[in-house]
Amino acid sequence: MTPWLGLVVLLGSWSLGDWGAEACTCSPSHPQDSFCNSDIVIRARVVGKKLVKEGPFGTLVYTIKQMKMYRGFTKMPHVQYIHTEASESLCGVKLEVNKYQYLLTGRIYDGKVYTGLCNFVERWDQLTISQRKGLNYRYHLGCNCKIKSCYYLPCFVSSKNECLWTDMLSNFGYPGYQSKHYACIRQKGGYCSWYRGWAPPDKSVINATDP
Repeated sequence: MTPWLGLVVLLGSWSLGDWGAEACTCSPSHPQDSFCNSDIVIRARVVGKKLVKEGPFGTLVYTIKQMKMYRGFTKMPHVQYIHTEASESLCGVKLEVNKYQYLLTGRIYDGKVYTGLCNFVERWDQLTISQRKGLNYRYHLGCNCKIKSCYYLPCFVSSKNECLWTDMLSNFGYPGYQSKHYACIRQKGGYCSWYRGWAPPDKSVINATDP
């Protein structure tokens, strides 16, 4: 078993690709959770790829040009290669060469960066302005907060460090408005709440459960 197979269980995240890809099943995760749970978060362009004999169906190794790093400075300040399963049924992710810039998240195993469909992987031009702001300076402010998923009503927060995530209840499906436009940030008094806007976070004007 290659290191990425363990990631399928350990890191379920919003991702690029087909949620119904055969055996690959990913639990929805807010982009902030994906950011906070990743060893590496970067913006990069794919400049090459090759298939290596590793794992049951091989491993795709993407050569990338790193444009900017958002997380992972102390672990691997410059990433040159991204590894993923060659098969989408094992959550391997397909990236276009010399076409787009991507937001890539992943985990480090044995000095290599691994990613896949259960990670937050998206074309940079498909991210919202709020998501880009989150990557730059908001998401890391909420890594001590907990985003609690709500699949069925009623749902409640059970502690002051929780934000209730209700995208899965929306008629528009997932990813939804909270995923695209909000970050869960610790406010005054130690409470965590959804935040969107230009001004500094302020608990007095933000409800802890309703973005």
